[in-house]
Amino acid sequence: MRRRLIQSTLAVVLVVIAVFGVSLVIVETRTISNSAQERVESEAVRLASIVDSRLFGAQQVDAEVLRDQITQDRYYAVIRIPGEAPIEVGAKPSGDVISASAPGEEGETVTVQEPRSSVTREVGRTLLIIALVALLAVVAAVLLAVRQANRLASPLTDLAETAERLGSGDPRPRHKRYGVPELDRVADVLDGSAERIARMLTAERRLAADASHQLRTPLTALSMRLEEITLTDDPDTVKEEATIALTQVERLTDVVERLLTNARDPRTGSAVTFDLDEVIQQQLAEWRPAYRSAGRAIVSSGKRHLEAVGTPGAVAQVLAALIENSLMHGGGTVALRTRVTGNQAVIEVTDEGPGVPADLGARIFERAISGRNSTGIGLAVARDLAEADGGRLEMLQTKPPVFGLFLSRTPVRKPLGGEDEPMIR
Repeated sequence: MRRRLIQSTLAVVLVVIAVFGVSLVIVETRTISNSAQERVESEAVRLASIVDSRLFGAQQVDAEVLRDQITQDRYYAVIRIPGEAPIEVGAKPSGDVISASAPGEEGETVTVQEPRSSVTREVGRTLLIIALVALLAVVAAVLLAVRQANRLASPLTDLAETAERLGSGDPRPRHKRYGVPELDRVADVLDGSAERIARMLTAERRLAADASHQLRTPLTALSMRLEEITLTDDPDTVKEEATIALTQVERLTDVVERLLTNARDPRTGSAVTFDLDEVIQQQLAEWRPAYRSAGRAIVSSGKRHLEAVGTPGAVAQVLAALIENSLMHGGGTVALRTRVTGNQAVIEVTDEGPGVPADLGARIFERAISGRNSTGIGLAVARDLAEADGGRLEMLQTKPPVFGLFLSRTPVRKPLGGEDEPMIR
């Protein structure tokens, strides 16, 4: 590209020089020739007037008198006076000459000649000046073309490298601009694409991490159920365990759908009014085997038959994350307590463990924050799920640890204006 820009610029300059240079040479040549002819004619008229004045005053007219009136090294003059011999002044030129004659009032004739070689020398000097100017123009054009080529080609090279980096999976924007509006526009588009790709990659990685975390425990429980089925010959037991396994498969399907929905839009939910007792009892039944294996217990207490607004599957996932967190990091009996505060239903999850370290208290819901060798995303996912249904998840107490899931007890409706407003029950 650089070579093509330089060649095209140089070609344009050469064409301009050729067109205007030839024209200028022709005009200057004619101008110099005309000027020389006019000088010779003017010199002839001047000498004729001098001769007239001397003849009119009866003064002597000879070569000695006229020699001081003419530039001998440039002009050659011949004065012809009737009845007298011609008077020659200066050296007679050889070769081609420029000649002019002027008649006098006393009948004399003055002829002035100039060698054409002097005109040729003047034309040569003019052509040399024009050639030097053209050479300077070519040099300046080459330098300008190189500068412009670098100014245009270097940004395009940078943009090509940026596009290649995007294609190779490096979505970091460069935020580099070049002072050329069109190129800066391309850079803006590439930087915007890089930021979008980075967000998409982050969302995909987050989805993969969330899915692996959220599906690990249900898959383990499902595996245990299937193992129990393989170890028993009782048809009733097989049927019961298979029914429970199918329920867990449905929950797994719901988990996947919730994760995909939350990845596309964290605020997208399918909130309904549901019975908290059903979700809590289902979680107790699912987690009791794990707690029993660890020599611990999980119980529930508080207000019964509470109705809340949310997605039952999402609430179950939040409770599962809290219960699993207590199993891994807590100690003693885990208790799920339900209560009502204002227009909200609250599910508290607590245990008898040492609690949350002081240095983790304010950051417990951040991703990759964990007190042990765990993924550190369970509570972050739980908070996202709670907020997606319009609820919130908070740590109410650090020692002993108490986490509270707050859910609205009032359904919401979409008015004609499009904004959410409470429905009075």
